[in-house]
Amino acid sequence: MARVCVFCASSERIDPAHVDLGYAVGAEIARRGHDLVWGGASVSTMGSVARGVRDGGRHTLGVIPEVMLPLEVADPDADELVVTLDMRERKGRMDAAADGFLALPGGIGTLEELLEIWVGVTIGIHRKPVVVLDPSGVYAPLHDLVDRLTAQGFVRPEAARAVTWERDVGDALDALESGLGGPPLAPPLPEPADVVEEILEAEP
Repeated sequence: MARVCVFCASSERIDPAHVDLGYAVGAEIARRGHDLVWGGASVSTMGSVARGVRDGGRHTLGVIPEVMLPLEVADPDADELVVTLDMRERKGRMDAAADGFLALPGGIGTLEELLEIWVGVTIGIHRKPVVVLDPSGVYAPLHDLVDRLTAQGFVRPEAARAVTWERDVGDALDALESGLGGPPLAPPLPEPADVVEEILEAEP
């Protein structure tokens, strides 16, 4: 059993297919005997992922910043709901609780979560698998951008390979499971100069 952290959308303006994808992901996480760590919201894809996991009989741990409580989006059915002071604490709690990370299509919040956890694995902060599930190609421009940045020397090839990109729910969970409890998914730690360069490249 593992705790899978899912990053995904909270917008209710998106195509319902993304919400359906969230439920399918949650159901598959539960079917494989895993639990969920997520942002604690009940809306959009965030809500459907959690429902899929709970309908499959598995545990959901939500982590939500207190600033979002007045918006009434916190999931009242979460098995555990941790309220944090701010977004930074929220991400830290989610990261620490998770054994692996799965990013679904989402907005700038999802992108920020994905990129931070991606940087973490490339510089050796953690050795947890990171997978992007993108059936409809929402992230295709991002994937292409990373390829261009790698070709132009801004991103090390090992860093680019630290994330697995999949289009199928089953393949995405297979990829995530392959990085659990086995050899580290991340490359060996780079030389100190490369670490400094990677940290500087990650700064806004």
